[in-house]
Amino acid sequence: MKRIIVMRLGHRPERDKRITTHVGLVARAFGSDGILLASNDPGIEKSIDDVTDRWGGGFFFRNNVNWKHEIKKWKKEGGYVCHLSMYGINLPDVVEEIKPCDKLMIVVGAEKVPPEIYEMADWNVAVGNQPHSEVAALAITLDRISDTDPLKKKFEDSRLEIMPMDRGKKVIENTDLDK
Repeated sequence: MKRIIVMRLGHRPERDKRITTHVGLVARAFGSDGILLASNDPGIEKSIDDVTDRWGGGFFFRNNVNWKHEIKKWKKEGGYVCHLSMYGINLPDVVEEIKPCDKLMIVVGAEKVPPEIYEMADWNVAVGNQPHSEVAALAITLDRISDTDPLKKKFEDSRLEIMPMDRGKKVIENTDLDK
């Protein structure tokens, strides 16, 4: 079974709350098992845990991790590391190498990424070579490396489910989970 986690680097609590929350939401919705935040922001942890509780998925959030320790540990346990960067190899050129990995950590930066990351990563991958959102880069990467279609993913333990409609909004509450 494929295991994917996301490492968020360089989170600045005063500036990046919304973007880091969105990195976590995309990671969860597109099939990651969890996110590691290399910073301390309990508010984001609370937000992501709340979404996971209501919308399902068994997603975990670990706050205030040491990124270097986590990457070394991950690699020692046989995992691979994919660092998303504008300066890497284009995703279409390496997706077939990355896709079969059973244990993958995707590193997503915010501010200037420590140069050591480029050396520690198995792949430095660019999702286009123009400035753009790390949220978009993560979503595209997770979509391309998935064994299934993440846009059709359903969470069995979801308390809430959106009913697709061409107009209007309908959210169904799954009351069976409360029993």
